[in-house]
Amino acid sequence: MKRLTLIIAALSFLVTAIWAKGSATASFSEYSHDFGTIGAKDGKVTAVYTVENTGDEELVILSVTNGGCGCTTPSYTKKPIAPGAKGEVKLTFDPSRFSGEFNRSVTVTTNGKPRKTKLKFSGYIKP
Repeated sequence: MKRLTLIIAALSFLVTAIWAKGSATASFSEYSHDFGTIGAKDGKVTAVYTVENTGDEELVILSVTNGGCGCTTPSYTKKPIAPGAKGEVKLTFDPSRFSGEFNRSVTVTTNGKPRKTKLKFSGYIKP
């Protein structure tokens, strides 16, 4: 009986420790950006997305995809983001090879919740 009580107590402690464990949480100020109308020859444009760690563990941005076309260059906060602190994801878009409407997205991968977040940007490129 004592052994069963000890096992139940140990399992209860383990379950409580797992549930009580904190986590990082990525909360973005915006998830999409509209550049409006831009000129193909006006040069690169940049959207800045602010991310706040609303969790209670350090948030680490592990990667940001470039969208696959080579026209988008991501940069982001490389240092861990403390609980309550903010970081950035910057997306620089080169419109020089395009014209017309565009809609692009990148995926931000973190160690927190949510694990993956899609950020979008759009606009219209006049020739």
